[in-house]
Amino acid sequence: MKYKEIINKMTREEKASLMSGKDFWQTMDVERLGIPNIFLADGPHGIRKQAEAADHLGLNESIPATCFPTAATVANSWNTELGEQMGEYLGKEAVAQKVNVLLGPGINMKRSPLAGRNFEYFSEDPYLAGKLAAGMIKGIQFHGISACVKHFAVNNQEERRMSIDTIVDERTLREIYLTAFEIAVKEGKTKTVMSAYNMLNGEYTNENTHLMKEILRNEWDYEGVVVTDWGGSNDRVAGLVAGNELEMPTTAGETNREIVSAIESGKISEEVLDECVDRLLDLVFTTEKAFKEESKTIDKKEHHQMAQKVAEESIVLLKNEENILPLQEDKKVAVIGDFAKEARYQGAGSSIVNPTFLDNTLDSLKESGINSIGFEQGFDRYGKKSKKKIDKACALAKEADVVLLYIGLDEVTEAEGLDRQSMGIPENQIELIHALHEVNPNVVAILSCGAAVEMPWINKVKGLVHAYLSGQAGAKAIQRIVTGQVNPSGKLAETYPLRYEDTPAYHHFPGKEVSVEYREGPFIGYRYYDTANVNVLFPFGYGLSYTTFAYSDIQVNKDEVQFNITNTGEVSGMEVAQLYVGCQSEAIFRPKKELKGFTKVFLNAGETKTVTIPFDDKTFRYFNVITNRWEIETANYNIMIGTSIADIRLEGAIFIEGTNVPYPYRKEKLPSYYSGKANKVSVEEFEALLGHKLPESKWDRTRPLGYNDTIAQCRYAKGLFARFAFKLIKFSHSFLWKIGKRDTANLIMMSVYHMPFRGYARMTGGIINMPMVDGMLIIVNGNFFKGLRHVLRERKKLVKAQKKAEGTINTVKDDKGEVL
Repeated sequence: MKYKEIINKMTREEKASLMSGKDFWQTMDVERLGIPNIFLADGPHGIRKQAEAADHLGLNESIPATCFPTAATVANSWNTELGEQMGEYLGKEAVAQKVNVLLGPGINMKRSPLAGRNFEYFSEDPYLAGKLAAGMIKGIQFHGISACVKHFAVNNQEERRMSIDTIVDERTLREIYLTAFEIAVKEGKTKTVMSAYNMLNGEYTNENTHLMKEILRNEWDYEGVVVTDWGGSNDRVAGLVAGNELEMPTTAGETNREIVSAIESGKISEEVLDECVDRLLDLVFTTEKAFKEESKTIDKKEHHQMAQKVAEESIVLLKNEENILPLQEDKKVAVIGDFAKEARYQGAGSSIVNPTFLDNTLDSLKESGINSIGFEQGFDRYGKKSKKKIDKACALAKEADVVLLYIGLDEVTEAEGLDRQSMGIPENQIELIHALHEVNPNVVAILSCGAAVEMPWINKVKGLVHAYLSGQAGAKAIQRIVTGQVNPSGKLAETYPLRYEDTPAYHHFPGKEVSVEYREGPFIGYRYYDTANVNVLFPFGYGLSYTTFAYSDIQVNKDEVQFNITNTGEVSGMEVAQLYVGCQSEAIFRPKKELKGFTKVFLNAGETKTVTIPFDDKTFRYFNVITNRWEIETANYNIMIGTSIADIRLEGAIFIEGTNVPYPYRKEKLPSYYSGKANKVSVEEFEALLGHKLPESKWDRTRPLGYNDTIAQCRYAKGLFARFAFKLIKFSHSFLWKIGKRDTANLIMMSVYHMPFRGYARMTGGIINMPMVDGMLIIVNGNFFKGLRHVLRERKKLVKAQKKAEGTINTVKDDKGEVL
């Protein structure tokens, strides 16, 4: 241990105290030993440090910070160096605000387009997500503080996220859902990992020794800290044994006492606690150095310019019929859409950033060179229909040569804690698109949202620029793209299906009750569409440019693939070359193609460059469930270079001598997986893939409700009061939504409706403890007065204990009872 000398001086209670927060965002300190507290803050795309009343939901405004594009946007840049640069800016701001641990990036896979937090995640592909995350981590940690990769792992839905059990086979887990984390740990060298709320195959992730010890610690040699997601601790002692150092936020000492009791009873060894303390102390002392060595001021304008640069490289041109873009200076332009007046530039929830500046489309039109003849709102951003708004927009559109139409999803549709209800944009926007097309066919849509949407209206627009959620400088970045000052180079990091029903997880998303079954196995995103030959709207890796590129002269050897790219157009631009690999053997089921490398190249008009993409340890591997390790199949492999998964420009082949181990599957038992048509897998076939029977996926309506049950389950409660509370909360949500208080309605669903009962003790900072939760459950299960008495009695005990603790807070005794 690095800090054995300090640890030997600590009492057992002091050591345990370090294992949970001091308050909502800070860890505990031990002043007498010179151990400071450290500050953790949300920050996937900007620092969200709250100066006053802290919360994890984005309710209270934070200290101003640069709001960079979200991860879903940055992923479209396919530029790891750009991600690292952005990370450096984030790290510098974190140091300026004295933030030790920046809670990001998020690297969960986009299993379904409806997952509510997709805007915070990079991609449906683990290789791309991992490489971009590793770059960002390096940039953040360059300044001495820590990044925190989240949410480890298989946290791919928001509904019931704190208690849902994710059922996934081991190979899919390793290849799809853990590979990005592996890259972030091994290449990014992240100092902190955040465990997910959910269960994995029957165990909460931060208690799952297979995930936390066997894989994270032993296989990946991770030596950093694991922190729970806020309120994400179930059994604190089990979490400690699995190697979870830090529980957040504070529980006012309740779980610390559980740790001390477990040691005193012999349930766990004190060495387990000492090892966790040692790792936490290393995080504390190494990140604290950053505040002594770094400048405490930042150039806000310079950081704003960086946010603009990231946005410009990440915006994707999806359609450009008749070369309607870039806009010609002599064209009269009508600007229409509520998002032009008030930009949609970031997601909602714990990642909300209070921007230092915020560019406005309407204010900067003249500066951009766009010849605007006026603006009309066109639609209400929250979906309320208005014929008057449409008529006024159409009247303006008739006078214009080109219409710039700003559309997308609103803030309450894409939010932490809630999944989207559909893949469509609001109907009032679609009606506007059709109406505008009738009076002026020259419509260029500017789309702002953080995830894939259906586009049945695509034929009604000539141009489509997808800005995603492009941060505080997004408005100017968009204008520079549409005017041609910047040549678009973004490529989609996720597939856009024609309709939601085409998605591979359609029949099994989200899990509504006990569990969610990942029956599609490894066939998520393009792996499914490409292998099963399902038509899509826009394929993975797709994006247009104002120039053209030609590929030639592929050469493949055992270490790399080399080829030439030529800019055959008239303007300079950047091209993302993508390496896909496909195994020609059919002994083991695989997707037809998988991304195994990429590079972004800048080329002047007429210029040719030779490009090399090296192979690495992930190029040919697969996870063998019999040997329980990564293997390589002896086979011929197709080496494909493309501009997207659907546009392969060059092909080669190579024979690879593999590890020659037994094949893990019987083909006749897994027909859906061998065909790739894994969107509707039977129970029997999924059990054959899992290697065991499926657990019960439905709630047991007959048993009493417990710690990990939610208000949603109170509809089945024995207690009349609990059933009434359930109906009241449902009514409140519906009523608030109808009257336009949608943020509050969402908050009810996230923090009340889907919160497990244990969460009320874990998230209230000591106001409610677990004995009081016991009383709440007595009420829920049919004994109102007995439960109420229990709650009041335990609350009285808690207040008395807290007052006693406050009186002795500065008095620390050693094992002999002497004051230190």
